[in-house]
Amino acid sequence: MSSIAPTSHVTLHYRMAVLVDDTERELVNTFSAAPATLQMGVGQWAPTVEEHLVGLAEGQSAQFELAADQAYGEHNPDLVRTISWVQLEAQCEPGLVFEVGETVEFRGVGGETYRGALVQCDEDTAVVDFNHPLAGMPMRIRVQVIGVL
Repeated sequence: MSSIAPTSHVTLHYRMAVLVDDTERELVNTFSAAPATLQMGVGQWAPTVEEHLVGLAEGQSAQFELAADQAYGEHNPDLVRTISWVQLEAQCEPGLVFEVGETVEFRGVGGETYRGALVQCDEDTAVVDFNHPLAGMPMRIRVQVIGVL
């Protein structure tokens, strides 16, 4: 029976949920669908998740929790910015209609793109949060390993 190594290809079922005010909010669950296949060590999952998978054998199940700083990081207030509508419209695709709660893609000076959530707006300015949408949230993960190559 094979065990997961740092460079293995793994087929597994998994369930990921974030914990919001001690309540689980499910993000993905493959247990009632097709299993997922991933390669360890290439960034498909966070290194902290992979650390929990290494050593698990085919047929084995596990459940673990990650603190926010181990999952998608703590929420960084420095990544919440107030920008003018002029700047917002100049850095986004022309003709977009902006609504609070939507993810907005910005073009940087060098052509790179950035994504942020529009959290508030008025006639002159918009507040955009450039944190990962799951930043600041601990996670609970359950896996069942099906196959390891």
